[in-house]
Amino acid sequence: MDIMMPVMNGLEAAEKIRALDRPDSETVPIFAMTANAFSDDAARSRKAGMNEHLTKSRSTLKRSQKRCANIAKKQPIKAIKRRRAF
Repeated sequence: MDIMMPVMNGLEAAEKIRALDRPDSETVPIFAMTANAFSDDAARSRKAGMNEHLTKSRSTLKRSQKRCANIAKKQPIKAIKRRRAF
């Protein structure tokens, strides 16, 4: 999730997801994707309920992909059946 979204930033969105009254709201993996690479930025992401804080630099892309794959193995995402709105 991008931290710098225009209407609701990623930190707010993560907090709202974690507060949902759903059984998977506490376990669904949420990853911060941002150019903000300072340790206090990562701490804010974790405080908001995100599992990982990934920076958008090319040098860390492979490492980020590995992290995401490892977390996804630990917490598989279940498919959600969606109803059509029309």
